[in-house]
Formats: sequence, structure tokens, C-alpha cells
Amino acid sequence: MPEDLKNNASAMLARPESCFMPILPLPGTIPENQVAIADMADAFGVTHRTLHFYEEKGLLTAERMGPMRVYGLEDIRRMAVINACREIDMPIIAIQEMMADLLAAGSREDAAQIFRDALHGHKRELAAQQSILRRQMQRVSELLESADEGNSPRPQPQTIHLSPIEIKCLGCMAEGYPATRIATLMDMDMTAVLTLESDIIRKFNGHNRFQAVAKAVLMGFVSAD
Repeated sequence: MPEDLKNNASAMLARPESCFMPILPLPGTIPENQVAIADMADAFGVTHRTLHFYEEKGLLTAERMGPMRVYGLEDIRRMAVINACREIDMPIIAIQEMMADLLAAGSREDAAQIFRDALHGHKRELAAQQSILRRQMQRVSELLESADEGNSPRPQPQTIHLSPIEIKCLGCMAEGYPATRIATLMDMDMTAVLTLESDIIRKFNGHNRFQAVAKAVLMGFVSAD
């Protein structure tokens, strides 16, 4: 781990008992006090391993109550912020940096501004990724058109049959959403989403999601706009 990130992690582990956090809604099933690791995992829809990973990265700190690991209100609120950031695929490094900045927040308003700045930064990154994806799709389309010249006509849309759930997933893929975001939007677990994506890619005879989306655009399953 780079030295600056080690320092950030150390600083977060040694954070004061209370610091300002952005106000985000907490899961309705979680009490606003100490909760066991199992209740924390269930409330936020993550695994015990995920919580241990966040602890290793200095994002959370569990206390011991006998043999049980528990989290206090401060870490419950931190987890609400972490979970929201992970739902939009914000990198762990970016979350660490944001949390380190939040340690220095002098007020709730400062914390909210730090959170907004982090979201705007991630939004710019997503926009750049979307631009790259569109260029890649365009290039795939050009290559497909080139490969089809002189060959048999391309399959018509009616040769591929998609279920309603596959059509919805394909639309999300075309928007450039990662599997984690699709799982949240479609209320499915990650394994089911990855299986669904794999089936869609296979139906379009693609090697990856970019080729599948490009073929779907060419065949009229997805709007090119």
C-alpha cells in the first residue's frame, strides 16, 4: 500500500470518538446504538467478510463485547456513507481519501460539502468512462460492419429472443452501469446479474459486454442515442 494511503488508514483507525458525517438515511432495521456484526451485515446487505475488509482499510472499527464484535453509532453512520459510495462503484481508495478528509471537517456543513465534492469527482470519472465506452462501441460497430462485408447478411432482430428481464438488464448494460449497480436497480444478487449478463452476451455471440451491446444497437434492441 502506498505510504500516503497507509497514513490515511492509520489516521482513520485513530479517529476521534465523534466526527462529522454526511447525513444519510440508515436502514430501518438497524438500531441507532451498538449492533453486532451479523446485524450490521444484514442491515446493509453485505457479508461479514466485507465488513472485515472495511476494517482492514481503516474505514470501520469494531469493538469487542465478550466474544462478539459490535459497531457503535459512529460506525453505523460511516457504514451508511461507505455503502452509498460502493453502490455507485466508487473505488475504495477514493472512499479512504474522502473519509480522511471528513476527519478534518469542522461542521456538518463541511462534511456535506466534502461528500458532494467526492460525488462530483466520481461523476466526472463515470462520464469519462461512458465516453470511452461509446467510442469502443462505435469501433466495435465499425469492425462488425467490416467483418460482415461479403458475408451472409447479419442476423435479424427476430433471431434473438430476450426475456423482459434480459431486455431490462441489456438496457442497463448499454448505459454503462457496472454489475453492482445493475444488481441494485434490478433488486437481484450479484451472482444472478452476472449469470444474466453472461446469457445476454452468449445470445449476441459476443466475447464481452461491449460487443454484446454494440450488436444489440445494430440490431435495434437498444437505441443508439
